[in-house]
Amino acid sequence: MKYIKSLRFFSIIVIASLLMQNIEAQTSASTDLESKIDDIFKNFNDIHKPGATVAVVKNQRIVFKKGYGSANLEYDIPNSPSTIFHIASVSKQFTVFSILLLEKEGKLSFDDDIRKFIPEVPDFGKTITLRHLASHTSGMRDQWTLLNMAGWRFDDVITKEHILKLVSQQKELNFNPGESYMYCNTGFTLLAEVVARISGKTFAEFTEEHIFKPLNMTHTLFYDDHEKIVKNRAYSYHTVSENNYKKSVLNFANVGATSLFTTVEDLALWSMNFSSYNIGDKDIISKMNTLAVLNNGETFGGAYGQFKDTYKGLNQIQHGGADAGYRSYLGRFPNQNVSVMVFSNLAQSNPGNLALQVADLYLKDSFEKETATTIASTLEVEYINLPDEQLKKLSGHFWNDDQKYARKIYVKNDTLRYFRGEGNESTLAPISPNEFKMLGVNVDLRVLFSRSNEKRQMTVLINDDEPIISHEFTPPSYEVSDLKEFIGEYFSPELNTTYKAVLKDDKLTFTHARASDIVISAAKTDLFLIDGYSFMFVRNENHQITGFRASAGRVQNLWFEKVN
Repeated sequence: MKYIKSLRFFSIIVIASLLMQNIEAQTSASTDLESKIDDIFKNFNDIHKPGATVAVVKNQRIVFKKGYGSANLEYDIPNSPSTIFHIASVSKQFTVFSILLLEKEGKLSFDDDIRKFIPEVPDFGKTITLRHLASHTSGMRDQWTLLNMAGWRFDDVITKEHILKLVSQQKELNFNPGESYMYCNTGFTLLAEVVARISGKTFAEFTEEHIFKPLNMTHTLFYDDHEKIVKNRAYSYHTVSENNYKKSVLNFANVGATSLFTTVEDLALWSMNFSSYNIGDKDIISKMNTLAVLNNGETFGGAYGQFKDTYKGLNQIQHGGADAGYRSYLGRFPNQNVSVMVFSNLAQSNPGNLALQVADLYLKDSFEKETATTIASTLEVEYINLPDEQLKKLSGHFWNDDQKYARKIYVKNDTLRYFRGEGNESTLAPISPNEFKMLGVNVDLRVLFSRSNEKRQMTVLINDDEPIISHEFTPPSYEVSDLKEFIGEYFSPELNTTYKAVLKDDKLTFTHARASDIVISAAKTDLFLIDGYSFMFVRNENHQITGFRASAGRVQNLWFEKVN
């Protein structure tokens, strides 16, 4: 009997010892992971600098969370996992989820016409569905670009009412619904308003009742009142010079496309719901995760309120956000049941890049070896030296007809430069005599020079995206006397705003009552450009200028009529 008791006692000692060893091993591994994550965020780990927060979810548990740097530089308040951030466009998936909750209740269909719920949206002669709005395929012009073109500042107070009024004035679309993809915030502001009108509650109230409270997201809200006090929130900043920062002010009072306030701890609970279905159900999550399809049957990587891609061979569903100095990213790896979220209150930060570095630590055993090797080989390039004479042969002006922009390639200080506009250029480092890698960008961007039908062309390759091809052209040379015919006032009824074209220092310049002066440069006959904006002047049969069409990324061909 004593022998049996001794044996049991010995067994307990052995088991306890093994358990202790296992705990110590786990503690050691956890400490090692924290040290590696600290190294990733080392540039943010200073109370005198804007910072970041990070959380990692694995198998439905938060396995790591931490804050770095300052949430408020004026009071030296540190960031923590419970610090509340404005997470900008990561908000969009909550808006889609809300719409699908109402569809589940039979109160709407994803394929309903938006005008069924918001008749103020103009009749463009084509049906725009809620599905179009949720997938950036509606063809509607983007609210932020429209406001900017109308002379608004992004630190102005911008309400839902301002946006709806602007939408009601639109007369044209960028393209027919479902024909193409173009990122559009307007659609998500409209979707949030649909939720409000159907439910009889504000969008903030609806999401609190149906999402945040059931998931115990106690520090999360949609911020629809720019004067509302929110305790423990981070404020945003931008870098002026080394260790010198200024506030990036945000006064949004609109929701749906943006304005979700949350913490990484709370967003972790949301990320778990994509597997647990604590709210909603499998059908809703499946629909959100499904790639949107264009009219021609093609997909473009966009789902609903999210984007799908692969990272080192693994399927990822993700979205990033950027407003003022706030930056955010949520990346989910559903097959591995891992999610990583990173928030920052520094405009120059890149949460997507930081989140994927953290993901590397947790997913390293899942990466496809061949894919990882291929990615490593594409990033590790060997540069060569090319003489000035050879670089100068590549100099020239290149025009992209699809996106209506020009780029100048020239040599400066023995290096080839990729010039977009004043103060906006990048260095191109040679890999071969005709292939260059762009430096100082967060993607693998290559620029290739070649000939096609005796004309030179420039091809830009960004990661695995479709090639962007531009062709060499010769910009027109306008004399000062030629520029005088462009002088005048131009009015847009869709923006209810006027630009005045004048000559300043012999350069054609747009002035506006609220915006800074814009000096525009000729790219082609009657086509002028400045920093992503193009202005195509239109003439009548008598060759007189009647107006211009302005394009700027997410707004295309906006008409300004010349005022006699």
